[in-house]
Amino acid sequence: MKPDVSLDFQYTSSIEQVWNALIDSDMLAKWIWDNNFKPIVGYKFQFRAEPSEWWDGIVNGEVLEVEEPHKLSYTWLSAGESTTVTWTLSEGSDGTIHLHLDQTGFSEETKARKGAIEGAKYGWSNMNDKLEKLLATL
Repeated sequence: MKPDVSLDFQYTSSIEQVWNALIDSDMLAKWIWDNNFKPIVGYKFQFRAEPSEWWDGIVNGEVLEVEEPHKLSYTWLSAGESTTVTWTLSEGSDGTIHLHLDQTGFSEETKARKGAIEGAKYGWSNMNDKLEKLLATL
């Protein structure tokens, strides 16, 4: 299945630093939202953001896969939509860390809604900007 959202990011930080930013609850809170995440397969967690008139601010998730430091996958259930987020890390020959994001499983209704997938891409790209700034402080 082709991912609905597929994005690539590059960092000069070490693969361990990028991996820790994906799995450490305190670090996740600095670039995504407050959470109780633990990198344990089967662990159920929440991300909590500021609610709005159209969203309660809660993302429920369950960890599906943890292959340190190369792959992390979890469900992302929010606003009635259930998707899967998969992060894949690899190190380039020049030492650059490549972080790939796939988000799959959006409903046909959501995919048909103008701007919905673009909005998800925008949201992840905006979070990536925060991640980049966080990594620069390590």
